[in-house]
Amino acid sequence: MSQAANPRQYIISFIFIGVASVILLRLFFLQNFEAKYKILANDIAIYKKVVYPPRGVVYDRKNKVMLSNTIVYDLMVTPHNVPKTFDTVQFCAALDIDRATYLAIMKRVQERNIDVRQSPFMEQLSQEQTARFQENAYLFTGFELVERNIREYENASAGIVLGYIGEVSPEMLKKPRYMSYRQGDYAGLSGLELQYEEALRGQRGVHYLERDKFNRPRDPYRGGSLDSQEISGKSLDLYLDADLQSYAEKLMANKIGSVVAIDPQTGGILAMVSSPTYDPNLLRGKERARNYAALYREPTRPLFNRATQATYQPGSTIKPMTGLVALSVGAITPSFGIGCRGSYNGCGRPIACEHKDPGHAANFRLALAHSCNSYFCHIFRLTVDYKNFGSVRTGLQIWHNYFSSFGYGRQTGIDLPFEGRGLLPDSAYYNNRYHFSWNSCTIVFVGMGQGELALTPLQMANGMCIIANKGYYYTPHFVRAIGKNEHDAMLKPYLEKHVVLNIPDTTFGIVQQAMQDVVESGTAEGAKIEGITICAKTGTAENKAIVNGEVIKMPNHSMFVAFAPRYNPRIAIAVAIENAGFGATWAAPIASLLIEKYLKDSVSVKRKAMEDKMLNAHIINKYVYTIDSVSRLHDAQVYQAKMERKYMLDSIKQATDSAMFMRWVDEQLRSIRSKK
Repeated sequence: MSQAANPRQYIISFIFIGVASVILLRLFFLQNFEAKYKILANDIAIYKKVVYPPRGVVYDRKNKVMLSNTIVYDLMVTPHNVPKTFDTVQFCAALDIDRATYLAIMKRVQERNIDVRQSPFMEQLSQEQTARFQENAYLFTGFELVERNIREYENASAGIVLGYIGEVSPEMLKKPRYMSYRQGDYAGLSGLELQYEEALRGQRGVHYLERDKFNRPRDPYRGGSLDSQEISGKSLDLYLDADLQSYAEKLMANKIGSVVAIDPQTGGILAMVSSPTYDPNLLRGKERARNYAALYREPTRPLFNRATQATYQPGSTIKPMTGLVALSVGAITPSFGIGCRGSYNGCGRPIACEHKDPGHAANFRLALAHSCNSYFCHIFRLTVDYKNFGSVRTGLQIWHNYFSSFGYGRQTGIDLPFEGRGLLPDSAYYNNRYHFSWNSCTIVFVGMGQGELALTPLQMANGMCIIANKGYYYTPHFVRAIGKNEHDAMLKPYLEKHVVLNIPDTTFGIVQQAMQDVVESGTAEGAKIEGITICAKTGTAENKAIVNGEVIKMPNHSMFVAFAPRYNPRIAIAVAIENAGFGATWAAPIASLLIEKYLKDSVSVKRKAMEDKMLNAHIINKYVYTIDSVSRLHDAQVYQAKMERKYMLDSIKQATDSAMFMRWVDEQLRSIRSKK
């Protein structure tokens, strides 16, 4: 009688059959239905073409193109796919390079990236190189051309605003913002290109193409059904006026400083110049890195945005704000005056005033029109010492709150990266600096815009918007619409109206009238424009520098702030020119010409001589070059000391680790011996 079959045999057989069936079904499914896996497994027959979309076009306020695109080709390489029998002679001939260059580039690519990842071999090939490569592409396994769009600056201006793009670095790829990027991608590195990268970038596409017998991509695979289409970047519409920007850059040529012009009613920036400027086309193309290095080494620092990052003692341009606060808290009335005879002596040491004629500080309007230092030092003291505040520390904190509400001592929130904060001292600052032993005389210079107060030109221009609007402002910004949408979520912060501390319109009216007097009968009469009512304030800020270990009195900075017209204002402006002297001599004429250009579209023939003087002036102080070289030497020494300290700490750590390892080995050996 035969023995009954063991049921375990059937179970095991069914398991093997079931597993085999699942595998076979999955293979059948992958082979016939999962085309994307077929593509990955068969990249010899199917070419995957990554298509980079054009970045968004940037337009000025009049719809004039400021930044667009042009097509170039990058040569990409996957080192792992390059055969050992690769014909370098023919390849080098096609690209017009020698074999040593080829080997050097390949070595750099392999050091930067892993062999199996595609990396740039040569960027932005010439038309001749592109044509020769395409003729013989089937011979160059592992290499392929990638079409790219590079930026084209139409007017060669506003480089510091528009910014530039470049290849993402390994450090950038580690940041969450660049999670969707890969080596070889381009991104904005400065200016609006960086600020609005997500909008301008667009979305890259992937096209699958079948290769012919010569390994050349031909027809779309499966009729293009598996392709993902590229999406172009969104356009930016700016408040910036390209003509005004270009004119401002010409006026600021051969000068160090900046210009900021804002539409008070919207916060839209009409022009922003940081001088010296540079041609933004230098930071595109194959020579970008070399040109960047040359610009970086320039003593005049053209890559540094002085409009948003440089800080200056505002000098007399702050006096309208000093008066505004004094009037608002009730420390003075519009009729309050003092008998200044050429200096302020209320703190035991004379503070010089430019005017000695009797009556020039008889009331607030006269004092502002003549920029009386004595008057504004005194009313600043009256403000912080105001009896209703109880103490100078409380009084200064209230003054600080007003100035902070004007946007001083903090970032305005402009849509440009790397904005500076400036310095707005408060009671805690002076407590720390003077160990709680200070009074209103200690800080009296702040009332006339000197001392510890430091502002950016952007903050100064925004302050003019506040006075022009009688108590409110919009965060300064460049972009009016993204993809023609003025209500894009990215623009929401710039649509919010910011109201400063509760100051009556009448108080603003008093300050506006006094600023009108500055132009009509005061220190800025040269800035008059026929038919336009300008409210303004000149400023001359003291300037010192350390040269070879000595404090040198440098020429003063020329400063000017204004808005126009007084009623229904359309432009607010701040101009700062370093080492240029009086505000009325240089900054005021430049601001006046820009106001006229913007409001009237042209400059009067009567002011041609003034325009020529500003256009042709060269006022870069020779000490700028000395200071720059000393500063760079100091930075190099600090960096060297840092590296030496790091090397020393690394050496100590290595020695400590080695000692710990040897002790551990000894302990293990002793343990083994004791067990034996």
